[in-house]
Amino acid sequence: MSVPVSTSGLFIIGMVAGFINVNAGGGSTLTLPALIFFGLDSAMANGTNRIGILIQNLTAIGSFRQQKVSDLRQSFMLSLLTLPGAVIGALVSIHITDVWFQRILAVVMIGIVVTMFLPRHIRDLENFEFNKRKKLWLYPALLGIGFYGGFIQVGVGFIIMAALYHLLQVSLLYVNMHKVFIIFLYTIPSLIVFAKTGHVHWLYGLVLAAGMSAGGWWGARVQVKSGEQFIRKILAVAIVLMAIKLLGTF
Repeated sequence: MSVPVSTSGLFIIGMVAGFINVNAGGGSTLTLPALIFFGLDSAMANGTNRIGILIQNLTAIGSFRQQKVSDLRQSFMLSLLTLPGAVIGALVSIHITDVWFQRILAVVMIGIVVTMFLPRHIRDLENFEFNKRKKLWLYPALLGIGFYGGFIQVGVGFIIMAALYHLLQVSLLYVNMHKVFIIFLYTIPSLIVFAKTGHVHWLYGLVLAAGMSAGGWWGARVQVKSGEQFIRKILAVAIVLMAIKLLGTF
């Protein structure tokens, strides 16, 4: 049974998700379950979510460039490696049943909760000599990231940040800058796949995109410091509850 959609509610959810996505990742843990809750089936929600993802990251790219944080050439080269995986992932996503998609989504969301509370050791990698052997792992990693992003998208920001931070060895600021460009570019072919197969609700997607672009622009201008742990705890509770719902426990 579908739930009447409040466009203002979708806009607000999108704005919060956009801010979270640009600063870290995991915003789709809010938008994708919300779209499912409001009556879209899993494949339709997955496709519709891509409109917001695309516009949000385009806006964030503009915000980073305005602040003189940009390396479009390197961002583009990194993004190209994700494109084949993104197309394959999107095609796989639309051919699995709603039940299995929701089960996979639930497991992924629980996994994200676990990683959110693992201890993190932040180092200044800019002073380290570049490790060529690590760079070789970047290519298969980005191909896999493209597949995952095309398939389910949820939490891909965390995965990209981990890959770029440890393998590319740049500062976290530049990790985020590359991340928004990578997600923007691979979202184009995956959105085309979903749209061509009729798995996009354009009205909901555009409302969500408006909120996510506002949050993405704001998020690119703000470093989340105070209140981050509180946000993580609230988000973790929401993720666990939605994961339980998707698994059909209640």
